Amino acid sequence: MVRRVRIKDHWGEQRIYTIRSIVAAVMVAVLLLTVAARLFYLQVLKHEYYAELSQGNRVRTDPIPPSRGLIFDRHGVVLAENLPAFQLELVREQVGGIPEIDAILAHLVAIGLLDAEEINSIKRTILSHHVYESVPIKLQLDDEEMARFAVHRYEFTGVDIRTRLSRHYPFGPIAVHALGYVAAISEQDLKHIDSAAYAGTTLIGKLGVEGAYENLLHGTPGYREVLVNAAGRPVERQGAFTPKLNVRQPVAGADLTLSLDMRVQRAAEDALTGKRGAAIAIDPHTGDVLALASTPGFDPNAFARGLTTKQYDTLQNDIDKPLINRALRGAYPPGSTVKPFFALAALKYGVMTPDQTIYCPGHFNLPGSSHMFRDWKPKGHGVLAMRHAIMQSCDVYFYTVANRLGIDRMHDFMSTFGFGDITGIDIPGEKPGLMPSTAWKAHAYKRAAEQIWFPGETISVGIGQGYMLATPMQLAHAVSGIASRGEIYKPRLVTGVRPAGTASLTQRPVQPEPPLTAVNGEQWQVIVDGLELATGPGGTAAAATAGSPYKIAGKTGSAQVFTIAQNEKYHEKELSERLLDHALFISFAPADDPKLAVAVFVENGKHGGSTAAPIARKMFDAYLLPDKVPVADKVPALGKVL
Repeated sequence: MVRRVRIKDHWGEQRIYTIRSIVAAVMVAVLLLTVAARLFYLQVLKHEYYAELSQGNRVRTDPIPPSRGLIFDRHGVVLAENLPAFQLELVREQVGGIPEIDAILAHLVAIGLLDAEEINSIKRTILSHHVYESVPIKLQLDDEEMARFAVHRYEFTGVDIRTRLSRHYPFGPIAVHALGYVAAISEQDLKHIDSAAYAGTTLIGKLGVEGAYENLLHGTPGYREVLVNAAGRPVERQGAFTPKLNVRQPVAGADLTLSLDMRVQRAAEDALTGKRGAAIAIDPHTGDVLALASTPGFDPNAFARGLTTKQYDTLQNDIDKPLINRALRGAYPPGSTVKPFFALAALKYGVMTPDQTIYCPGHFNLPGSSHMFRDWKPKGHGVLAMRHAIMQSCDVYFYTVANRLGIDRMHDFMSTFGFGDITGIDIPGEKPGLMPSTAWKAHAYKRAAEQIWFPGETISVGIGQGYMLATPMQLAHAVSGIASRGEIYKPRLVTGVRPAGTASLTQRPVQPEPPLTAVNGEQWQVIVDGLELATGPGGTAAAATAGSPYKIAGKTGSAQVFTIAQNEKYHEKELSERLLDHALFISFAPADDPKLAVAVFVENGKHGGSTAAPIARKMFDAYLLPDKVPVADKVPALGKVL
């Protein structure tokens, strides 16, 4: 008998199917409930949030850059202003990814709007901004460039011409090293600025007043809401939808009033034309800098327009170094201009009296040594007391002074006038120069044999040579201390700030430094007498000051560019121009009631009396003879007055 085997379990399969159906139904129900809950959350609970977010997809927020603060001289002459300009800008989210950006930039090169050498720099700048930011890729388009882009406008997405205010300097290179300049915001700038505070802004202050007072000059950006279509183009309305668009106006930057007097500044720069040098004028009773000139200079408007790499390299590699601010960063041997200060130190420490005489045979032998130091006058000056030693700039006299003082007392005294340290002027980039001492040399050199200070080194410092270095600003600051008889003030350029929307100018207080009370009135007068004699008949600056209606007190100086042995002669005519001595002149006027202290430095100018002193004379005339050059009559030549 065959036994039947049951192959299929209908009841078991039915049970499994039923269980699976129930599980699937539960899962579908849970998913449907989840979707329903999500829809309820999105459309009911978060309706306002997502409605506003949806609105943002068709309403774009465009930043409104603030107007940069203006800069004026002490008479209200405009030194830096803002003019409308057109620039090419790119919005990355409208362009696409890196391949699209590369294609756009290459196309702009092809039509002659960009230089191929600038592409990598421009691309890095674009990628360093947020995708929604409008990034400038070409500043200050001219009419031809705008027409060229307009012809090809349809070929570009995310690139357009925007109207912006751009910085303009009416005087071009005049006072550029005091004012500084603005340039495009770089990758380095983005690392230390608040990008939100610079939304829509393409330029930032670099160097000078523009850089030091960037926070005041910049202002606060505003914004406007703009209705756009799906392509990102502004439209007035989308169908029946007309949104309520908000606008917040920007707050302009503060205006600055400088201590500069453009009459004096122009006189200095005109006199320095064709020379490498610096000239500084300071009010000895306030520290106000009335002129700060460094030549050669450069046109700051070129930076506001945007320099190509090739143009910048040309400036950077120029043998005359126009980008260097010689007034603050040029550290040079001060030469004989420091002799009045060492004479004052001799009086203070009692190593010399005013009427004590020294015989100058034309050379000086260091006691205990066979080494001989020459005077600039081979046959010597004969017998001299302090006043006439200053007048004739006798090297032998000041070799003697230096030997009696010693380098550490010289260092300590000169430090009270600011030598060896920055003056603290309110713009960046100042160098401290060098006022040597035994402690300095011990730290400056590694080898023990080189750390020893030798007496002969003191002698060289006594006439402003050797290790000693000073900037023209330090010399101007120091001579202003003599002019004010020890009342020294920190130099400054910005004297007043006028916040946006106000008519009142907030004056910045002067900053006095510790007065030089260790020197008495009679000692000051000895030095002033010597400086007056130096500009009178027989003095080293007599020619430059002859015929002046006011009395000038001053001291000339010449500083060697290279060292020559004591037994060698200096043949000026046989040297190349860049090996000639530097020319210096420090001064103040009127001598009996000083109103202006001036320091002039001319690189390779040979002689202070014939090269530097005439420049100072022109600066004094511009300031002290206002009847000859009244401000009102000079406005058309100087610029606008607001």
